[in-house]
Amino acid sequence: MLTQFSFYGMLLLQQEVGFDMVSMWNQMGFSARSIVIIMFLMSAWSIGVMIDRYIAFNGARKQSKAFAPAVAGALRDGNLDDAVKLAERHKKSHLAKVVTAGLQEYNSATGSIESSAAALDRTQAITNAELRRGLGGLATIGSTAPFVGLLGTVVGIINAFQGISTEKSTGLGAVAGGISEALVATAIGLFVAIPAVWMFNYFNEQVQGFTVEIDNASSELLDYFTKKKAG
Repeated sequence: MLTQFSFYGMLLLQQEVGFDMVSMWNQMGFSARSIVIIMFLMSAWSIGVMIDRYIAFNGARKQSKAFAPAVAGALRDGNLDDAVKLAERHKKSHLAKVVTAGLQEYNSATGSIESSAAALDRTQAITNAELRRGLGGLATIGSTAPFVGLLGTVVGIINAFQGISTEKSTGLGAVAGGISEALVATAIGLFVAIPAVWMFNYFNEQVQGFTVEIDNASSELLDYFTKKKAG
């Protein structure tokens, strides 16, 4: 409803007083321009995070899909060194990062199942943090952008009332500049927030899926070490 109001309001201003985006920008005060610039910076940062996470998750998914069956075959044949080499060749894979830590610790001179489990836990925490990099900021932008836009709306309304006071008139011309600031700020705030919230939820779901895969891989690797010791 608010978005529709902003859209139709800007159309009305354009029809009545001939405003376009350039004209509205030129008529904005310093405060309104600052708020719009801040929101565009927030949008640019969130887009950068979206692109970065998409590339990282896509690479992790593809490499893990190739790594999982290959390392399973190496472990089945008892070739731990080959398994480590496979993991090192799939550096983008979230599974390879964790499995590498467990295998290297187990292969070390003082390696044991307990030390391997500790190495797996540490690497899981680090990998999870890497997967979530930038998502906290994305969530912050999604939750705060509408309020930044609201601040711009308030500034625009204040300017509209100042226009009434200056022009000594309540006509559209007296308030058009302030109303345009308010509507632009509202629209940009929603434009920044909505994609950020959508993509945060999407990426967060992806991270949860990766976390489950990492937990399963760690558990299976420890089971393998236990069986190897018993055999």
